[in-house]
Amino acid sequence: MTMPREKPTENDKSKYSLNQIYFYLTEGCNLRCSHCWIQPKYQAQGRSYPALPLDLFRSIIDQAKPLGLSAVKLTGGEPLLHPQIYEILEQIQAEGLSLIVETNGVLCTPELARKMAKCKNPFVSVSLDGADAETHEWVRGVDGCFATAQQGIRNLVAAGIMPQIIMTVLRRNQDQMEKIVRLGEKLGAGSVKFNILQPIARGKEMHQAGETLSIEELIDLGRWVENGFSDSTNLRIIYGHPIAFRPLGRMLGGNEDGCGVCGILGILGVLANGSYAMCGIGETVPELVYGHADTDRLEDLWNNNHVLLEIREGVPDRFEGTCSDCLMKKICLGYCLAYNYYISKNLWASSWYCEEARNRGLFPESRIAPKPMQNNN
Repeated sequence: MTMPREKPTENDKSKYSLNQIYFYLTEGCNLRCSHCWIQPKYQAQGRSYPALPLDLFRSIIDQAKPLGLSAVKLTGGEPLLHPQIYEILEQIQAEGLSLIVETNGVLCTPELARKMAKCKNPFVSVSLDGADAETHEWVRGVDGCFATAQQGIRNLVAAGIMPQIIMTVLRRNQDQMEKIVRLGEKLGAGSVKFNILQPIARGKEMHQAGETLSIEELIDLGRWVENGFSDSTNLRIIYGHPIAFRPLGRMLGGNEDGCGVCGILGILGVLANGSYAMCGIGETVPELVYGHADTDRLEDLWNNNHVLLEIREGVPDRFEGTCSDCLMKKICLGYCLAYNYYISKNLWASSWYCEEARNRGLFPESRIAPKPMQNNN
């Protein structure tokens, strides 16, 4: 990683509002998912791991609101494991912040669902990696979690939230994609999102073990989802591949993967230990940890951290490889800088998905910028 060539001026800095904070509330998780890129510790009954202190959460919110904060995402580990999750939700409600929650659903009681529903614009996603217990629990690593996740979804629906179901597509569950959508219809979900497993942390091991699909298979599935299957349901269907592979009408949806959609220029991650980071990637990539809430004033960090300044100065013009040539780079913003850096140790590297597709002649030529005409005079 290199230092920025020139720091933004004070006027430039004012462009970057801190729109959303991703709170990785817990170091522990009550499931043992085989594909997780965060790699939380398994927190069974009678065992606990550190969680973000409530007073630190409140302090961060207080410091972030003058910087433009309008929304928070609660994730983990498993955010609903936090011992003071009720107080955290009350604080979010009191501050009038929009709420996003990523959960495995197992701990989503009727009381918690109602608490979330009282927050502004609540959006909750629940992971279901199979349409039956055998498949889901093979991925998630704990017996009985399929039934409890479904009950969590029902509790959300009863509270007035139509959650998103997220399924990570693997070789073992690819034939259950349609069944997951039908299950989502039955449970009362609002949307279904199909994630592509990234070769990150535990996901890297699954790629190496042959548990994932080839780039050809992933691209074919995307075509099937977006050019036909999605019309078979009233649920919103999202296939989480880079924007360049999407039909024009599906490029600008919300709650999808990728830096362009998550808003890399307006977000910040907070880890369970109170560290500020790009996102949860800071759990495994220490150079993407920016500072700590106990010792660093948020306004100073947001305006002056050298990695943040480099990103603002370089996106999207410093992208390399396929991302450099892609017509969608100003929308996609590299798909996910965190993933790209994890794989390459280069902040400006192209997405592995796009690079592999282009190397195999599968990247959409219509999304590649034409080469400038040579002047032979």
